[in-house]
Amino acid sequence: MHVVTNRVFVHPDWQQEFEKRFQQRAGQIDKQAGFKRMQILKPQTSDAPYVVYTEWEDEMAFKQWVGSDDFKLAHQNPMPEEAFTQKGGLEQHTIIIQANAE
Repeated sequence: MHVVTNRVFVHPDWQQEFEKRFQQRAGQIDKQAGFKRMQILKPQTSDAPYVVYTEWEDEMAFKQWVGSDDFKLAHQNPMPEEAFTQKGGLEQHTIIIQANAE
């Protein structure tokens, strides 16, 4: 499984708009081949980033999403630069160990 996280540092004045945009477009990723799960993690402190967490069957499924028309549609109207307090970062990982509650 392939995991992608995007750390997004959102200015407090823009957090409501940031969350609203994800709520409105969340369905676009759901229909992508190889998509497993998405979570938007809200920070509990003002200096921490939001984390956009997605799981994919494999890296190729994620790359196909990034190249899709749905991805372009989801990202066609970005928030202004002043909505962010600093540059974030995209991270990609492969799950090697996983534990689940019984």
